[in-house]
Amino acid sequence: MSRDMSVSDSIHVAADPMTVYSHISDPTQMGKWSPENQGATVLEPRDGAYVGMVFEGRNKRGLARWTTRCTVTAADPGERFAFRVHVIGVGTPRLRGPIASWEYRFEPEGSGTKVTETWHDDRRGWPDSVAAAFDRIATGSPSFAAFQRKNIHITLRNLERLLGASQA
Repeated sequence: MSRDMSVSDSIHVAADPMTVYSHISDPTQMGKWSPENQGATVLEPRDGAYVGMVFEGRNKRGLARWTTRCTVTAADPGERFAFRVHVIGVGTPRLRGPIASWEYRFEPEGSGTKVTETWHDDRRGWPDSVAAAFDRIATGSPSFAAFQRKNIHITLRNLERLLGASQA
């Protein structure tokens, strides 16, 4: 049985696409709505996100703590923000390799914005059986896709609480 390599969900929020983009594209603020991320440090700060921007995210799941290094792959104000996770480690990211990609799309809809969050499993080189065993141990879920489906739902609901529910 092959594994799901991508999951996504959407929500409507009561803010315009540029406002939503300004929140999501600042990785230092991600901890305000993510159930795992505790914030991030942008390695070469500038005003606003840009393609090639590198940041290190601090994460936790239960007692586990880890850091990821991520690179922004899309920074289209009011439309799309995306990044790939390519280094991971405890304390300091050291283990390099394709891990995951995250994408957020923003579409004007009614009096607010439709926000779509998508997770892609970049571990394509892993055999399905190895990935399944690792995923069960690391997440307590049958797969990372199932685990991320729940996380995305929580993230979007938290974002809705922060920015307000849309009347769309």
